[in-house]
Amino acid sequence: MPSHPSAEILKAVEILKHGGLVAFATETVYGLGADATNSEAVAKIFSAKGRPATNPLIVHVVDEAVAKRYVAAWPEAAARLSRAFWPGPLTMVLPKGRQIVSAVTAGLGTMAVRCPDHPLAAELFREFDGPVAAPSANRSTRVSPTTADHVRQDLGESVDLILDGGPCRVGIESTVIDLTSSKPRILRLGGVDRGQIEGILGPVEVNDSPADASLATKSPGQQVIHYAPVTPAFRISEGDGRHLSTFSEHRLGRKAIFLIIHGSELSGQLLRWVDRDAIVELPSDAAEYGRRLYAALRDADNRNADLIWIQIPPAGPEWDAARDRVQRATRSASEASQK
Repeated sequence: MPSHPSAEILKAVEILKHGGLVAFATETVYGLGADATNSEAVAKIFSAKGRPATNPLIVHVVDEAVAKRYVAAWPEAAARLSRAFWPGPLTMVLPKGRQIVSAVTAGLGTMAVRCPDHPLAAELFREFDGPVAAPSANRSTRVSPTTADHVRQDLGESVDLILDGGPCRVGIESTVIDLTSSKPRILRLGGVDRGQIEGILGPVEVNDSPADASLATKSPGQQVIHYAPVTPAFRISEGDGRHLSTFSEHRLGRKAIFLIIHGSELSGQLLRWVDRDAIVELPSDAAEYGRRLYAALRDADNRNADLIWIQIPPAGPEWDAARDRVQRATRSASEASQK
């Protein structure tokens, strides 16, 4: 027998039904949710985040059965992917159903939908029994929240209720795959890698061109600058280590924070000229790195440094999503040298 929903979940459901905003934990990042069939509620999401209308929202559901009620078509590829990866960090772009308001999809005839793998989100969606439109619960373009405190810091009084489900265990947003194009195309790298998807569908394409911010897109997370800290951030590789002293001290100020990967050669290079407390070592395991990346970026932001340097993660499918996030959060070291 299913357990009775908690008082907090019942409160959250009432808020959603009456057009309010509820932030909630998922396995990826915290979402900022509203009833996806209520245009006034959805408008509150865009206002709270300062989000452009061209950037669509992901619709969250409790399971495949609910998803099918709100999409206009459910192709065989969607059935196969949902069996393999739902609940989980995979979002599918499908033809939009009539009940989903236009603002959710940036006015397009497609919608992004997923089923998160988190018990608190599942309980909320089960009791609400409908579609919840939800981007990440932070200000637009900034670092996504992976704890309830991050949501409070970013959005404050803009949220009617925050469902605290603890730290997110994946820490990087879902993979988004477009199933409305002639060939399945990954629009955003995330918690499910390309190889896993190809193991189910066969060859897929990957979109590697940044979106024009003035045009509507099928998926969030395609902008050139996204997931970025407030402090100017630059990416570095092993070969850039010998130049960092010049870049930092003579071009962009003396106070810098360095996010590097544990065990890399950069650590030894940096210790020649910066204090150890300026160096933040992230795990060398891809999954652990992803889990900690956004929290580390927020911590670096809070140190009031003049700039942040982030080591580019290594190549490999398990690192693709993290590399994508670092690329979008930073500018190149060569750009720093030109300042």
